[in-house]
Amino acid sequence: MNMVEVLEEITPLSPEDCFLVIRRVKSGFHFPLHTHREFELNYVENAKGAMRIVGDSMEEIGDLDLVLIAGGTKHTYTNHNCLCDGIFEITIQFHASLFDSLIDKRHFHSIRDMFERASRGLVFSRQMVADIRDRLRALSNDNKPDSFQNVLRLIEILKILSLDKAARDLNTTDAPRSPRNNSDADRLDTILLYLRENYARRISLAEVARLVSMSEASLMRFLKRWTGKTFIDHLNEIRVAEAASCLTNSSDSVSEICYKCGFNNLSNFNRVFKRRKGCTPTEYRERYSRTRFVL
Repeated sequence: MNMVEVLEEITPLSPEDCFLVIRRVKSGFHFPLHTHREFELNYVENAKGAMRIVGDSMEEIGDLDLVLIAGGTKHTYTNHNCLCDGIFEITIQFHASLFDSLIDKRHFHSIRDMFERASRGLVFSRQMVADIRDRLRALSNDNKPDSFQNVLRLIEILKILSLDKAARDLNTTDAPRSPRNNSDADRLDTILLYLRENYARRISLAEVARLVSMSEASLMRFLKRWTGKTFIDHLNEIRVAEAASCLTNSSDSVSEICYKCGFNNLSNFNRVFKRRKGCTPTEYRERYSRTRFVL
């Protein structure tokens, strides 16, 4: 299987900067799949038919698109079915620590919750995008990018976006909560790493419980407490994400991918995959067969 590489981008945002705004008019998308440490708010206009890739989500976009992505989440756009040559894009990047002293204050709670969801990629409703785009344009048009007024504009934009009840998570894999206790954090890391390294074979709850010296019941409660998901949820998420990658980046048959990714039969694979992706593995491959690219 040939895996797509992910570029680690070093952005021009310095530790002394609050945020960075990039405004572009272009004829297509050419930047590879990448990650960076900073949060990114990305607005795209007049690119109907392009493909947005965030984590394990791949969706064809309409004429307006706005997403918030947390640092470390892989993302890009590809041309796909986009025939437009006047694509307009505004990219805003800011440090995760920018609001550290404010994020737990009452007025910032909705922004804090939005930031937590951004680890999965968050796409905003079309109505919200239509309502907020003039503010995004004003921010990107300012000829004094270092002005304090622009910091206030950014906070206002984020506050408005955080109130979008129709905003939708993109990536099916949640970022786990971080335990405050170092022992719990180490134990959680051990469990998740073990699942990622062994997903291709049969793994039992008892096996993992022994690994971290817990009873099966305690392990279930532990995972539910820190991640909100069950043992099977975690395992299926990893397997489906790997299967999705295989379907789009290899010529292996659906049956071969099913067993390579740890599923014990094809019907179960189809059922679990459709529940998480909204389509069968075959439909997923056909839908995104034109989105492959070489980095």
